[in-house]
Amino acid sequence: MKLSRLAISIYVGLVFASGAVLGAFGQRLYNVSTVVSAKQTRNSEEFRKRVVAEMQGRLKLNDDQVNKLNFIMDDTRARVEETRQKMRPALQAIHEEQSQKIRGMLNADQQVEYDKMHKEREERQKQTGHPTGPGV
Repeated sequence: MKLSRLAISIYVGLVFASGAVLGAFGQRLYNVSTVVSAKQTRNSEEFRKRVVAEMQGRLKLNDDQVNKLNFIMDDTRARVEETRQKMRPALQAIHEEQSQKIRGMLNADQQVEYDKMHKEREERQKQTGHPTGPGV
């Protein structure tokens, strides 16, 4: 079976169009995946690696400067954690005072349900390791 030039041109065009559609779909899928992935992996180590890499690339840091930068970041992390530990009792006292004020404005039935909500919130906090939000 001999194909005409028109048929060959149509087949080549279809292959090209299929490749373009597949490429566009793949690019969109890739971009969506990387954006979601970036949002999900925001922990301090990865953030630090990105900051160091960006500074190293844009500022053209030498090895000695990178070592000093890492030392500065380690020192800062330790100082921030120390400050958080000092603040924690004061924050817990404020939170407890808030809870007592809320309980004080509720009737007996509401207090029971509030205590239940409070325990559920604490359980979620223990599971995630993070507070559920400000003022709660």
